Amino acid sequence: MGQVDLVQVAQKALLYEVTVNPKPGLVDPQSQGAHTDMDVFTFIDSSVSLLPYFQEAVQLGETFNDKGDLTQLFDALRLAGQQAENDMFNATNGVNTHKGAIFSLGILVCATAYLQAQSIPVTTDQLRMTVQAMLVGMSEHDFSKIKQKPVDQLTAGERQFLKYGATGIRGQAEAGFPIVMTLAVPFYQKTSGPLNERLLDTLMMLSSETEDSNLIKRAGSLDILPWWKEQVAQYFELGGSQTTAGMDFLRKLDEICIAKNLSLGGSADLLILTIFVANVLTK
Repeated sequence: MGQVDLVQVAQKALLYEVTVNPKPGLVDPQSQGAHTDMDVFTFIDSSVSLLPYFQEAVQLGETFNDKGDLTQLFDALRLAGQQAENDMFNATNGVNTHKGAIFSLGILVCATAYLQAQSIPVTTDQLRMTVQAMLVGMSEHDFSKIKQKPVDQLTAGERQFLKYGATGIRGQAEAGFPIVMTLAVPFYQKTSGPLNERLLDTLMMLSSETEDSNLIKRAGSLDILPWWKEQVAQYFELGGSQTTAGMDFLRKLDEICIAKNLSLGGSADLLILTIFVANVLTK
């Protein structure tokens, strides 16, 4: 794959995720979910605004020469990510649609470009090792600064680290996104049927295997996690997206999430990564 292709796959991953429906509490073409400040068009605007960022991520990966220290590649990408956040907020009138994806998808786009430039086959193992090398020490570096930040400037992930010790997406990223590489991508590859249903099942599986930071933030407690796992287990017991009962259950769960102001934003980001990785692996 060349540069244009990687950028296109990244954008496709973003657009696929927002199109999948019905996603519990999340924005899709039919509903704003539990997000009153955004809709599907907000996500499209955001996705389009990130085109230059993904192009830069590809360029950084392709031109990086210091094989001994990939943390420098991540440092350069992070600077580009700051501009991407500004572009996103300008496109969405200040609404955070893709801040998580800017971080995590940007890393994977950059890592994939690096592997291709080095003529290394793009496999889940190679991607995981490359991301790990890029992010050595990131969590320790980032979280060491938290206690000096004013409380009103803390992100949801930082608040949860202080309150629960949860490393969230930073921990997943630093480990090379193992939930994506070893669980979600193989799960998705084994699914069959219409793409919407395949992605719905993958999202639901992901949501039960991760401590979704957005779900925790909106619930205000870790107690939401056992309840959520029960809902996902029931969804799959009913046959998931392959049965009428499973889809009816999911629609009701969506209504419950909207009423309770719950959303699976963290799991949605992981679905984006899964879509991207599944589409860039060397055949």
